[in-house]
Amino acid sequence: MKAGFPEHFLWGAASSAFQIEGGWDADGKGMTVADFNSFKRSGRQADSKVASDFYHHWKEDIALMKELGLKIYRFSISWARIIPDGDGEVNPKGIEFYNNVIDELLANGIMPFVTLYHFDLPYALVEKYNGWEARECAFAFERYARVCFKAFGDRVKWWLVHNEQNLMIRVDERMNITEPDPWKADKIRAQMDYHMFLAHALTVNACHELVEGGKIAPAVSSTCTYPLTNRPEDVWAAKMNDWFKTNYCLDMHYYGEYPGYYMRYLRERDIVPRMEPGDAELLKSAKMDFIAFNYYRTLCASYLPADAEHPVGMRAYRGNEVDFDQYGYCRDEKNTNLQASEYGAQIDPMGLRIVLNEYYARYHLPLIITENGLGTPDVLTEDGKVHDDYRIDYIRGHLDAMALAMEDGVELMGYCPWSVVDLLSSHQGFRKRYGFVYINREDMDLKDLRRIRKDSFYWYQNVIRTNGAER
Repeated sequence: MKAGFPEHFLWGAASSAFQIEGGWDADGKGMTVADFNSFKRSGRQADSKVASDFYHHWKEDIALMKELGLKIYRFSISWARIIPDGDGEVNPKGIEFYNNVIDELLANGIMPFVTLYHFDLPYALVEKYNGWEARECAFAFERYARVCFKAFGDRVKWWLVHNEQNLMIRVDERMNITEPDPWKADKIRAQMDYHMFLAHALTVNACHELVEGGKIAPAVSSTCTYPLTNRPEDVWAAKMNDWFKTNYCLDMHYYGEYPGYYMRYLRERDIVPRMEPGDAELLKSAKMDFIAFNYYRTLCASYLPADAEHPVGMRAYRGNEVDFDQYGYCRDEKNTNLQASEYGAQIDPMGLRIVLNEYYARYHLPLIITENGLGTPDVLTEDGKVHDDYRIDYIRGHLDAMALAMEDGVELMGYCPWSVVDLLSSHQGFRKRYGFVYINREDMDLKDLRRIRKDSFYWYQNVIRTNGAER
């Protein structure tokens, strides 16, 4: 038996609205960017119209969460279900749905932990002014957040603003960036990123104003990069990869201003976003209460020199739209010391211990892991079971890393693996599964949507029951 976790550790699981809910246009909900993008792939893989159909199975799914033993459930609210066009009339049916979910969670002893924005901007705001490129979007988001705080803040005390802003801003599809010219696209990207920072600050302050005892934070995509060699240039490149992909974002949230290296990059590329008087004071005034982060993998980098055709700061985006090379800074490399999942994510529990220590040493704020899991095809056997020992092994290794990080002195308050049930993967549909519960459907065949407990369900149930001692 291994050492247990702190007495009040928040054992949870996670999901997001567009990936689990379905009911994409039910009861007045508007279309989102995530819906639009999933529909473009329709015919090749599942889309968000049904997803896991949580919209019609929420009572059953929350009963499974109680059986699993969850102390906390991290989920997102769909902006377009609350305000279908993003900045117009509030939809009472949307308020009613989330009231029902929150009340049912509380009735089953599960704390609701709400993300306000998880990749699903109302598409009407794209049509109106290309979403986050316009400053108006930040204030539309603040209004939406205030609606949520007033409607749910009497029962929901833990909030996240944006899920993975630092990663989302690199994926053109999620931001609706269609500009083919790389410099113009990066200029749009920088402006969108800045407006999301404004929205974050406005929302943090609104939460502290409206939610008695409310706690709020960003949820970032964590990055841990190893140098390809021990050459000083490669060591520096690895650090820059982390700083440009994650740390700049946390620094902006924490200090209220871009770190020097990032401002230098913006100037090098001539893409400094438009800022207005009063913004600096606003950004500095918003104080996050903790740090939430998602962890799946580590990276490796070498130094990439600039040249006449590739000026300093210029980025070359990889085919996966998440990783990039940056001339004068870093080049993405493969770490030959690690195994990878079927979908290419390198499996590295040690990296989790590293980022936990780094973020706590850097900011001295409580931490919570809001996503971590293994996405892979699962097989439903003839006798109706799913034997996913590989998922158990993956999570066990990361729990061990968490326990060691807490021995190192890190204040880690909870763990919400991805995901509570199988849900719609952004790019692989239902071929790539993460859940503790199997959803009986395929990409183009809804079957009966039956919920089937995997072996990992029973294992994680025992982990929670023993507070991590039996893992």
